[in-house]
Amino acid sequence: MQRVIISSNSRLFGPSPCLTGPIKRIRAEAGMQRLTSNSCCFGNENSLWSGRRRGVAGATVRFPYLAIAARPPEKGMPCALSSLMSAAMFSCQHSLWRRVYGFHLRKDLGNFLVSCSAAKRALHVAGSSSAGSKFNDSDVSEGEFVPSQYIWPDDVKRPRVCILGGGFGGLYTALRLESLEWPEGKKPQVVLVDQSERFVFKPLLYELLSGEVDEWEIAPRFSDLLLNTSIHFFKDRVRSLHPYDHLGIDGPASSRSAGTVHLHSGLLIEYDWLVLALGAETKLNLVPGAEENALPFATLEDARRVNQKLTEVERKYFGNDSPISVAVVGCGYSGVELAATIAERLKSHGVVQAINFDNLILPNAPSGSRETAIKVLSSRNVQLLLGYYVSCISKNHSEEKILLELQPVENRLLSQIIEADLILWTVGNKPLLSELENNGKPNSLSLNGRGQAETDETLRVKGHPRIFAVGDSSAVRDGNGKLLPTTAQVAIQEADFAGWNLWAAINGRPLLPFRFQNLGEMMTLGRYDAAISPSFVEGVTLEGPIGHTARKLAYLIRLPTDEHRVQVGISWLTKTAIDSTSLLQSAIAKMLSGP
Repeated sequence: MQRVIISSNSRLFGPSPCLTGPIKRIRAEAGMQRLTSNSCCFGNENSLWSGRRRGVAGATVRFPYLAIAARPPEKGMPCALSSLMSAAMFSCQHSLWRRVYGFHLRKDLGNFLVSCSAAKRALHVAGSSSAGSKFNDSDVSEGEFVPSQYIWPDDVKRPRVCILGGGFGGLYTALRLESLEWPEGKKPQVVLVDQSERFVFKPLLYELLSGEVDEWEIAPRFSDLLLNTSIHFFKDRVRSLHPYDHLGIDGPASSRSAGTVHLHSGLLIEYDWLVLALGAETKLNLVPGAEENALPFATLEDARRVNQKLTEVERKYFGNDSPISVAVVGCGYSGVELAATIAERLKSHGVVQAINFDNLILPNAPSGSRETAIKVLSSRNVQLLLGYYVSCISKNHSEEKILLELQPVENRLLSQIIEADLILWTVGNKPLLSELENNGKPNSLSLNGRGQAETDETLRVKGHPRIFAVGDSSAVRDGNGKLLPTTAQVAIQEADFAGWNLWAAINGRPLLPFRFQNLGEMMTLGRYDAAISPSFVEGVTLEGPIGHTARKLAYLIRLPTDEHRVQVGISWLTKTAIDSTSLLQSAIAKMLSGP
């Protein structure tokens, strides 16, 4: 059950006929609420309306998301103000709670604010009213909630843009909108929704396992990134979409919006423009036993779990002659980067096996990057099991090992069963867009077989002129009709175009067709090793420390904000200086010690 939070310096309404303390905050979270305050009271000394004195904590209360802040009352304020406030907001009669729900509360609260303005009090209100009609308390059982509607600060005076997903596509689209120059009154109100409180720069997740970066450097909080912007952030999950723009730009006659987003918390967000950037999750249900015994590596939480599991295994085998065994399923970019990083971390204390369906690793990578990766993996004794697929994963409880049954793709190979202490799964992704509820109605979005929204060349969802899709949520094709890969490079470029095309659509300008510019491929191969194949210099691959430094500089430039870029740059520069000093001291010590 969600709860109402009511706080004040002393009391909202005290025994005296006027206010005895300033209101700091009244906040009622969306949905059905229960009054739980023990510090605030209403009425006079003989009839205090508090959860402690009158049992109001058990009474059902519904009212919209609300925030009120006021300065202390002026000396000699007429007692009528206190009575007006009490009557408008919290009545002792249960019937009044039913009447003030929805539109009625907005009306009463508006009258109350007018009265306070006349009394020269600075009272600021921000919130939303619940969507719904009159109700009876008995209609709602324990655990249910009534959706509340988010009220935009400027309502419909300025365009309302809702961005779902805070990855590369979503966050960078929001920042692009913030950076553009807008005509007066046209700058949109932007709401960003993500289920996590942190943005994750996923290409640098591998450096968490090697200890090369700190978590704050690659996973800053949205609240910090958006501190100096007008973008509003909600930590929530998307339940369902209800677009209207396929019925007409202005939707049904009863609504001015182009659609509504329904969040898991019960909050409803009406929008004029929508950006789908929900990302994807690793599919672990492809093989029996994978969900129970394998760990994905796609999110910050995944990286934390893998690092914790590695630490536990390292402690378990400390001082033991038996090597740690790690199996990595998949030899695309993610699988190869994981295998190289973990092999470097375990050194001679572990054995890493990389399993791939194809007969070669990195099938879509430039040949230079592939050759560099093979050389590094071979130097770290990574065993490549190519031409195999995993048919089943099970637990060997007697030896506390995990068993992988491997079947050959071609008949010339034999089946195998290998043991591992840790299995990392890097194959198969499922877009989160396909997971949204449709409430029994047919999904009006055009999705392909992978669960991505089909878009036109301007990144607008087909049949929905008010919806754009980027990143894993979009099925964008190149000039040859081939789907573009769902990489960070593609998502960042899509976000730039989506932000510009939103500006153009809002201002009645022509939209630009998206054209992907392949800048090359980069991958980490350990703490001081990487491979970079720039597209503008054919046949050249930067590897080793030079490739490692170039890769980190390229990603430093791509961090989301200038402030974060500076902070991370200083941190990395400091770490590099410390590491260089340590290496220099070691070299001098070896020279002085002699042969």
